[in-house]
Amino acid sequence: MKKKIFSMHLNVDSFLPASAEEKAYMVQMRPSSTFFRDGVKRFIKNKVALVSLIVIVIVVLSCIIIPMFLPYSYDQMLGVQLGKPVDPSYNNLAPFEFGTTEQAKIDAGEDVFPHIFGTDAQGRDYFARILYGTRISLAVGFFASIIVLLIGMTVGSISGYFGGKVDLVIMRIVDIIYSLPDMLLIILLASALKQTNLDEIIRGTILERIGANIISLFIVFGVLYWVSMSRLIRGQILSLREQEYVLASQAAGAKGKWIIFKHLMPNCISVVIISTALQIPSAIFTESYLSFLGLGVNAPMPSLGSLASDALNGINSYPLRLVIPAVVISLIVLSLNLLGDGLRDAFDPKLNG
Repeated sequence: MKKKIFSMHLNVDSFLPASAEEKAYMVQMRPSSTFFRDGVKRFIKNKVALVSLIVIVIVVLSCIIIPMFLPYSYDQMLGVQLGKPVDPSYNNLAPFEFGTTEQAKIDAGEDVFPHIFGTDAQGRDYFARILYGTRISLAVGFFASIIVLLIGMTVGSISGYFGGKVDLVIMRIVDIIYSLPDMLLIILLASALKQTNLDEIIRGTILERIGANIISLFIVFGVLYWVSMSRLIRGQILSLREQEYVLASQAAGAKGKWIIFKHLMPNCISVVIISTALQIPSAIFTESYLSFLGLGVNAPMPSLGSLASDALNGINSYPLRLVIPAVVISLIVLSLNLLGDGLRDAFDPKLNG
């Protein structure tokens, strides 16, 4: 029935149930998602960051897998055999060259794994040393970043949540550490730790395999490099502690530790991931120049910095031994920085508008 123009009666046809097609046309909802899933989608669209991640994965897998099948170790001197004189033909080999014994095996029809990057002055395979050195540099950078993360998160969350005199004291300590010259203090601290009896202290423990110099590097990172992370976490906590859910937890009787770990830190996780990703290349670079100065890993264990330092002795005759570790350091640091920038663009809520 048609409704009259001036009638006050309701049109019954307007209250008929909508069909499934009409509902699908009227309701156009976005599929449910999460913050992490949205961040991953934005990260995948960033081609530069994705390529950097692939490069880092390839480098890490190469350092782990290839040494398992490599017939040479990082400290094996190929020209030295028990009961025989030293064979100098293995020293300073060019890429894909062989010593006299290996050449004799090749002439006899045997297969010999080539020296891809040649050998160093002691007759050690340089490709194996590059792989082990990259592994050491990456491991030092990763674990140093974890140490910085743990100390920075703890100090920053306590300072930001409790505020008042606690925040005042902690921030003044941070300001004092910021005012110190980083480079000079790192060198002095590493030199001082090198002169201690740290080798005697760790002898017989699981830390003996790591070495006193690497432990000294971790101490340097733990003492100096947590201040930036703590300031960043403190700023996030100061803004988050004023939210209503924190007030509700406090009204329900929750303690500060519970609020920090259950409410505040999960909301800072994107900032933590980004800062850690950007801290790793800084740690690798610090380890590299400390090893370059002779304050890094213990010989004969290589790192990229110590390999570059050793190559200075024959830079005019064998420049490739300096170029290779320098290129690897540059590639790793550049890829990690681009990866950190991509994670920041993908997971920082302030940049998603």
